[in-house]
Amino acid sequence: MSEKPRAVVLLSGGLDSTTTLAIAKSEGFAVYALSFNYGQRHWVELEAARRIASHYAVVKHIIVPLDLRSIGGSALTSELAVPKDRPLEDMGQGIPITYVPARNTIFLSFALAWAEVLEANDIFLGVNALDYSGYPDCRPEYIDAFERMANLATRATVEGNQRLKIHTPLIHMTKADIIQKGLSLGVDYSMTVSCYDPSEDGKACGRCDACLLRAKGFAEVGINE
Repeated sequence: MSEKPRAVVLLSGGLDSTTTLAIAKSEGFAVYALSFNYGQRHWVELEAARRIASHYAVVKHIIVPLDLRSIGGSALTSELAVPKDRPLEDMGQGIPITYVPARNTIFLSFALAWAEVLEANDIFLGVNALDYSGYPDCRPEYIDAFERMANLATRATVEGNQRLKIHTPLIHMTKADIIQKGLSLGVDYSMTVSCYDPSEDGKACGRCDACLLRAKGFAEVGINE
């Protein structure tokens, strides 16, 4: 029996990345999960990432330490207040203070490096350009540009041994679409954490953009989470 193709899947521990991991598994990939401890205040997501990686029996799960808190510039990596109770119609208008400067570029660069070592041609990322908070590095044009760059940037691609593809299966889905897709694949969303500003014991605030978008998605599929 031929070996499954390898894929690096960026796993935050949230709803979107977990659905993306489930999709990669359903498409027959051997999953190598990559998470980051980057100084985020929502540290509880890393515990969720560990649970999810174990549940899906990924080939390997690594958590890379990064000190983005020393740079700051975001409510997620500093003491700036996380916005609460924003109207849904305001989300996606402008770039909120929860944007972490260059985060997806940094994360994808690590994923690219690991993919080259693994001789993997595929990276999966759970970005979404519909029900999201206006981040510039979640847009299709950004993903396309990074993929073009990635295929110029490594020894494996230059020597012709590798052609890298960045998969963003959720990018044109609403949050409700994502949840429905995950449920069809058997995703247990109780394992996931989406909150930007959880309490000290890890409970979701219910009021940040991530919590409100998550609640909206579940409501639209008729589930009171």
